[in-house]
Amino acid sequence: MAYKLIMTWDILPEREQEYFEFVVREFIPGVQRLGLELTDAWATIYGTRPQIMVGATLPSMPRVQRVLQSDDWKTLYDQLQDYVHNYSQKVVESQGGFQF
Repeated sequence: MAYKLIMTWDILPEREQEYFEFVVREFIPGVQRLGLELTDAWATIYGTRPQIMVGATLPSMPRVQRVLQSDDWKTLYDQLQDYVHNYSQKVVESQGGFQF
């Protein structure tokens, strides 16, 4: 059974340019190095949902737990917090396709 890490956040308005540079240069490659397979990236244009939602899968819950407890994940997470607020994450069984 595969599992999906679903992350949501809002970009800090005064940090948008730096945020996009960080995501492209460091966050995405870093997540991929950890073995997460990025499956979704959504932006909310209108409404009260989080501005960004990202989904990534791993093949097992033990792998998810190892990644989320790793120093490399903690470093990426801490760096992301410099550019976002209202961060949230959850792990669900992957159903394929779009999931909240």
